[in-house]
Amino acid sequence: MASVRQVQITFDCAEPERLARFWCEVLGYVVPPPPEGFATWDDYSGSLPPEERDSWFACVDPSGVGPRLFFQHVPEGKTAKNRVHLDVRVGTGLVGEERLAALEAECARLVPLGAVRVRLLYDGHDSCIVMQDIEGNEFCLD
Repeated sequence: MASVRQVQITFDCAEPERLARFWCEVLGYVVPPPPEGFATWDDYSGSLPPEERDSWFACVDPSGVGPRLFFQHVPEGKTAKNRVHLDVRVGTGLVGEERLAALEAECARLVPLGAVRVRLLYDGHDSCIVMQDIEGNEFCLD
């Protein structure tokens, strides 16, 4: 039986490059180099037929540890709650007010990037902040 060694997380979206660059900022990811033979992603995109331009974009963990994120253009907009979402783990190992402070600080960093704070889930000990990315996809600061 083969074992899975890597996963890629794929997002359906309206603007692949814009959403990929947002997640680069959130996660410290980077845009991989363009395909061989192209100096820039714009050069690569310009080489494609018009109907294929700007149809996808990706970002990767520069350390190679995290999954690749792939963003693909779809014509329809988001209509319901995500069935899968990312948890951005900024409070690992922290509890109570210390955890809450770490989550609030990360929330304050992401809102100017276009993220939207939805709600705080807090029971006095454990907490997370539910947010949305720039296309309305839910994620949690955990």
